[in-house]
Amino acid sequence: MKRLIIPLILFLFLVLEGVALELLPVSLVKGELVIVPHWVLGILLFLAIFYDRENTYYSILYGLLFGLLIDIVYTGVLGVYMFTYGLVTYGTHGLTKMFHANIFTALLLGMAGLLLAELSINTIFSVVGIAEMPWREYLLFRMVPTVIANLLFMIIVYPFLGKRFVNWGEEHLARDTAF
Repeated sequence: MKRLIIPLILFLFLVLEGVALELLPVSLVKGELVIVPHWVLGILLFLAIFYDRENTYYSILYGLLFGLLIDIVYTGVLGVYMFTYGLVTYGTHGLTKMFHANIFTALLLGMAGLLLAELSINTIFSVVGIAEMPWREYLLFRMVPTVIANLLFMIIVYPFLGKRFVNWGEEHLARDTAF
């Protein structure tokens, strides 16, 4: 049963991403700002930082899987979120070897991951011809609000999932090494 908890958490946030804009005040949603929830990516970054060890890559596997699900459910182009989420979680997984896992590291790597993901997604959509927003407007009206909103989400979720992921990762490691 414990093996299903992380995919269920990710699936819950995948569904909640679709209704996230309904939870925001109307003045924010109807204004010029565009806020894109990347809640699944935030949880994946927590997995890469707190759950995975040097030789485990569950966050990358979940990043590819749930990125593909986001592509299927929310976008018309397959592979954009899958590629981006897989790449960002792989980079975060590699960088966690250099940092101690705490809230500040999680927020720093989370901000870097969100920036990289937003830039990658917008670049791919621009090349394909789906996104035609000028870069200056994109930076001011989409990237900055999206990163700030998703960092706030990560701050809110951290007390609930940070320690749990560490404990679950240690239990998983202990279970794999036990006979």
